[in-house]
Amino acid sequence: MRTKRELYIGLMSGTSIDGIDAALVAFEDGKCQLLARHLQPMPATLTAQLHQLCRPNDNEISALAIIEQPLAQAFALACQQLLAKTPYTASDVTAIGSHGQTIRHHPEHGFTLQIGDANILAALTNIDTIADFRRKDMALGGQGAPLVPAFHQAVFQHPTITRAIINIGGLANITYLPSLQQTKPIIGYDTGPGNTLLDAWFSAKNSSDRYYDVDGQWASSGRIIEPLLTSLLQHEYFALNPPKSTGRELFNLAWLGSYLTIGAREYTDADIQRTLTRFTAVSITNEVTKLIQNCGINKSRGVNNSGDMNISTEVYICGGGAANPLLMADLAQLLPDCPVMTTAEIGIDPDWVEAMAFAWLAKQHVHKQPGNLPAVTGASRLAILGAFYPAG
Repeated sequence: MRTKRELYIGLMSGTSIDGIDAALVAFEDGKCQLLARHLQPMPATLTAQLHQLCRPNDNEISALAIIEQPLAQAFALACQQLLAKTPYTASDVTAIGSHGQTIRHHPEHGFTLQIGDANILAALTNIDTIADFRRKDMALGGQGAPLVPAFHQAVFQHPTITRAIINIGGLANITYLPSLQQTKPIIGYDTGPGNTLLDAWFSAKNSSDRYYDVDGQWASSGRIIEPLLTSLLQHEYFALNPPKSTGRELFNLAWLGSYLTIGAREYTDADIQRTLTRFTAVSITNEVTKLIQNCGINKSRGVNNSGDMNISTEVYICGGGAANPLLMADLAQLLPDCPVMTTAEIGIDPDWVEAMAFAWLAKQHVHKQPGNLPAVTGASRLAILGAFYPAG
């Protein structure tokens, strides 16, 4: 039986806080299609206020009160501008899935906070809205993150090929997808920093209207500081077993500064940027290698330890990191036995995977279906994620 075609909007604002990704997604018969996309620039004043709020400070509740409404208005404008590019109207959209803007994530305390009032968003767009996706998983003992592996499973799992999907946003996370013919569980967790340190260091050391190192050009002019790289990789987070998640509460410029006396004095700022790029690449590839080994893949024979035929793991990158040629080259060099590609090769633009994931999570909520993977987050059970904010 064919299922009715439904349209959802997914909204994503990441750690860079430079803009809002809005994706219009159609779901029908178990498949999803990206119908339209829109990147809504974040107003500069609001960006500065949000960055300030993300750092512990005085009068945080008062600062939040000032930001909440304009942020929700920016989310609403993103939805309106998205629909203006299409023949669709608000009445055609079943619901919005809004991730909100993360300003705190402390899984060790069972706490996470994403802001951008969904009541305002629903009222301004006249579209039912689902938001606050992470806290139900946390209420069940989970990390509340990462949530995208469940979407990765839905759209990227292959009948015979093992895949690793790596989202490189501000932080990086991995989803390890055994082929459908295997009985192994899906594994997913945050690997560590993605672009957050790269963007922060670039912004701190360059007077540019760009907040990031375009195409890794500045990093490419530097050289890797091996003692610094070695020290960064010894951070205790990388030794933790999953489920685990992290945020810029841990990996930030203040944290980096504590390492910059290590072999860095004779190096340039560009050398540090190059080292941070390699740091992201190595921290990711270490996890890919670990998962391949733990899942028993014998690359030299092309079989796994149970004797089943298995194609070498394919690695697909999505998120902003996919647009960094230097980072992609590092990943390919460090994973010579695994083809490294972007998710464009398997049908989804790497820039829009996360926004589409929150459209999917909204659909799961509307249909009363679970949106988490307990093996990934550590929650005690499957759960319907998010809270419902009606337009009416």
